[in-house]
Amino acid sequence: MTLSRRDQILKYIVEHFIKTAQPVGSHTLIETYHLPFSSATIRNEMLALEQLGFLEKTHSSSGRVPSSEGYRFYCEYLRDNNINEEFKMMLVDILNEKSKSIDEVMKSSCEILSHMTSLASIVLGPSIQKETLASIQCIPLSTNSASIIFVTDKGYVENKTFVFDEKTSINDLSKCLKLFNDRLIGTPIYQLVEKTEALKPVLQEFIVEHDVMYKAIIETFVRFAKDRMELVGKNELFDQPEFLDDAKKMRQILDLFESPQKLKDYKANSSSDYQKGNIEIHIGNENDGPDVSIVTTKFRFGNKDEGSIALVGPKRMDYDKVLSALELLEQLLRDKYEMEE
Repeated sequence: MTLSRRDQILKYIVEHFIKTAQPVGSHTLIETYHLPFSSATIRNEMLALEQLGFLEKTHSSSGRVPSSEGYRFYCEYLRDNNINEEFKMMLVDILNEKSKSIDEVMKSSCEILSHMTSLASIVLGPSIQKETLASIQCIPLSTNSASIIFVTDKGYVENKTFVFDEKTSINDLSKCLKLFNDRLIGTPIYQLVEKTEALKPVLQEFIVEHDVMYKAIIETFVRFAKDRMELVGKNELFDQPEFLDDAKKMRQILDLFESPQKLKDYKANSSSDYQKGNIEIHIGNENDGPDVSIVTTKFRFGNKDEGSIALVGPKRMDYDKVLSALELLEQLLRDKYEMEE
């Protein structure tokens, strides 16, 4: 890749700031990258980049730092697209484990992503608007206890174990489950609580102590009705210099991780966007929130939308490493699961 002098200087500034978290000046560029330009020439180019909106001048230093627009330009035109071979081999090993479910593969992949990028990673489950109940099964555990297993058409599983008294038999439970399977299979997840409440009078005809069964199922369907999110590598994020000694920022980030909706709201308020295929970057935030970037990618296996993976970190995150890792993961997952459909 042949770059103009200005683009080369911007690339080095972005990459040096990513490594050091320190503003970059002309002397640093010359000493670190052995540039064949004078300090005056580099300062002029830095001033031009600042006027274009790609760099920002800090108050505490004569150096510059990349702006959100500078990061976006770097992602689109300047990054090297380097693939970490160690990361690739670790992913291939996970995908070759035949016993792992899709959920387990996604979680293990996120753990590797967090370790390799020093960022927090998040698995976001499929939208409940597109998901339906596929089956309800009961597994007796003893004479007075059982576990009910709920499965959706997207392969998501919840189970609820409960204890009932001697007035209730396994046969009674089987009748109840047949009722639920007859009336609820194929129901969209977000409608399950409402439809189950409507079945309560009918349930009383099947089982004397129906409240235990009813509460167990309602509690599970309430959990079903929430968008699912699993966070990996939170401590990796808190080790970043931007957040290490800033309690306010740490609280804001913890709040951001509370629910999928808060992540979606944050992305909607991002100040800069970059998209390539299924991968999106939301760089920084102009509002009073944690000034972080979020990189997400959606995954499809066959005709099923299985959700997405997000990496969360400072605006100073290593975008080349992050984008290359997600592009590789997306390709490997697509090759494995689409071929199996």
